Amino acid sequence: MPERETIERAHQDAREGKSPSTQGGEFVREEMHHVREGKHGARSAKQAIAIGLSKARRAGVKVPAKKGASKRARTQAKRDSAAGRKRGRKVSRTRSKAVRGALRREGHAAASHTALSRQAHSAARKRSAASRSAAAKKAARTKGASGRSAAARKAARTRARHR
Repeated sequence: MPERETIERAHQDAREGKSPSTQGGEFVREEMHHVREGKHGARSAKQAIAIGLSKARRAGVKVPAKKGASKRARTQAKRDSAAGRKRGRKVSRTRSKAVRGALRREGHAAASHTALSRQAHSAARKRSAASRSAAAKKAARTKGASGRSAAARKAARTRARHR
């Protein structure tokens, strides 16, 4: 069950008109914290992200499945979304315990900065240059003056570090 603050942050994002993926990001963030603090582990950053998005769907956030997702992933996403709408039957205690036990046995490196950076990099590489450029332009438009100057400072610092 997601923490109350996470759900509130997601609702806040929804009120501000942010996209479902941004709202779902709050749940992914919470999941990363759980893995880092040792509540449970994950095999990969991708799995940790998937768990977070699944929780988001169950909490009622309308996060669609990825365009190129497998049929199994799409079915699971639909099932999670339906569970978010229904909120009826409780998950059996046996199943819940089994899932938690399996996740506890996994490692905690999946939520490391390196793992997340690698995941973000490989996800970006799959997108076209035009799509990445459009996203960057939109970010610059919607960031505001203070946000832009902070981003510029960060970029300068990164460039200096890589020299």
